[in-house]
Amino acid sequence: MKQARHTDTMLIRQKLAQAEGILNELGIDCWITFTRETEINGDPILPFLTDGELTWHSAFIVTASGARRAIVGQYDKQGVEDLGSYDRVIGYIEGIREPLRECLMEFSPGTIAINYSQGSEICDGLTHGMYLTLHAYLSDMGLQDRLVSAERIISALRQRKSDAEIERMRRAIAITDGVFERVKGFIRPGRTEKEVAAFMMELLGKEGAEPAWDPKSCPAVFTGPDTAGAHYAPTARKIERGHLLNMDFGVRVGGYCSDLQRTFYVLEEGEHAAPNEVQKGFETILRAIEKSRLAIRPGVQGVAVDAVARGVLAESGYDPFPHGLGHQVGRYAHDGTALLGPAWEKYGSKPFETIEEGMVFTLEPRLAVPGRGVATVEEMVRVTAHGADYLSTPQRDLLLV
Repeated sequence: MKQARHTDTMLIRQKLAQAEGILNELGIDCWITFTRETEINGDPILPFLTDGELTWHSAFIVTASGARRAIVGQYDKQGVEDLGSYDRVIGYIEGIREPLRECLMEFSPGTIAINYSQGSEICDGLTHGMYLTLHAYLSDMGLQDRLVSAERIISALRQRKSDAEIERMRRAIAITDGVFERVKGFIRPGRTEKEVAAFMMELLGKEGAEPAWDPKSCPAVFTGPDTAGAHYAPTARKIERGHLLNMDFGVRVGGYCSDLQRTFYVLEEGEHAAPNEVQKGFETILRAIEKSRLAIRPGVQGVAVDAVARGVLAESGYDPFPHGLGHQVGRYAHDGTALLGPAWEKYGSKPFETIEEGMVFTLEPRLAVPGRGVATVEEMVRVTAHGADYLSTPQRDLLLV
């Protein structure tokens, strides 16, 4: 699903100022975001730089010395100027080569960061064709050997959340919690996963918010054992007594997301509490979340935090969960580079990135209770100078239906 733009000028100015500081911190002279036809091939970083789509070749330039330039097609110029975020907006008619050349020759940067990355999809917004175009322009100026990856810039810019960004995420979390609270009264034996999901989407519509990811699987609803497990659309499977039901759901508010999971147990006739094996599984998940939260602090690698949660499950006799413990959340439900995960091939170097203050992570271990279904809870935490605090209101008790 295409991400809707909800950027505002205040946030763009904040992020541009933050980018300047990051460039100085990293010792990089200049950062260029180079893009075109953004509705088709938009770079993930664009909402931090502009508000609206762009048509022709466009370059957003930030330097460590404080210069902020935008070079865009003439018809896009006014919209970018209206942001009041750049010291100069240059509109061109025939082509971007000459205005880009003039800017770079003025700055004469020793290093030029561009948006490519092998390890982080959120930092890999420069298409190969646009890279070839930019490289040719820079070769004409003798600057082609000064290119470096902007991964560290973009990662820091996305993961160091400002108070304004956190506030938007809190609003998204509050709406998500409200939907979870109201859907509990709708869940009953005989209703289907699809019906539960449709009810949640109806509630979301009344809040004027949008799902945090593809609405085909947001919300994801799973009841009983032997389900697809995750990342799958709700089905016509009916809710049954004695089964666990879990759901994965998030919303986007003001351009920022929530991503939470909650677990319910559907009581058998005459039951007043969940069976011991269900309660044990649920409480194991809560311990894994809390112990891993306490392990989070700046400077720690995500792989170490993931290992804490896996250790809790192993001590209680459960198999390890088949995914990372937690990912970052921001403008997307899956955002940022650093990951709380194991040293698996698919995660590359992400689990070995060090945790920083300002990051927002999910914590989402899971385990199977044979014959009952999956117990899983997903919370969101914000990394502080000394640890990690819950952004979401933690699920402390199994939700009984």
